[in-house]
Amino acid sequence: MATSAVPNAITELLAILRARAELQEGVHILDGPPAEDISRDDVIAVGWSAEGDQAVEIAQNFNSAGARTRDEDFAIHGVIDVWTGDREMTVVRARVFELFGVIEDAIRASGPNPTAPTLNGSVLWAHLTNGVLRQFFTDQGARAALGFTVTCHARI
Repeated sequence: MATSAVPNAITELLAILRARAELQEGVHILDGPPAEDISRDDVIAVGWSAEGDQAVEIAQNFNSAGARTRDEDFAIHGVIDVWTGDREMTVVRARVFELFGVIEDAIRASGPNPTAPTLNGSVLWAHLTNGVLRQFFTDQGARAALGFTVTCHARI
């Protein structure tokens, strides 16, 4: 019996994002925090929070009397990071929200991808619930980072 749906959910979320045509060129999709310099391309890191080391927050409870199954609610944290090397904040902010929109569309149900809201069957449902925008200038130009949360509900 599975003790958590989290590992499968993260794997499936990564697979869904990596399959998106809009994310094929110039976007690195990372499993967890960056292990190297991320200033060259746009980055989407799944299972990482730039504010801390939180990857996922989990809460479980019994589904019903008898304790045969449990409900699990969890929030997968991620970060979108965009840097262009110029001084135009408008450009990086627009790009970070463009990528945010791709993530939202990727986990919505659609004709070609009807199981997206279930992260390919790994959860009962998932949806994009939060975002926190950070903008800053570095000695190498404007940068925008958007922390996001994919909230999930599963039965284990």
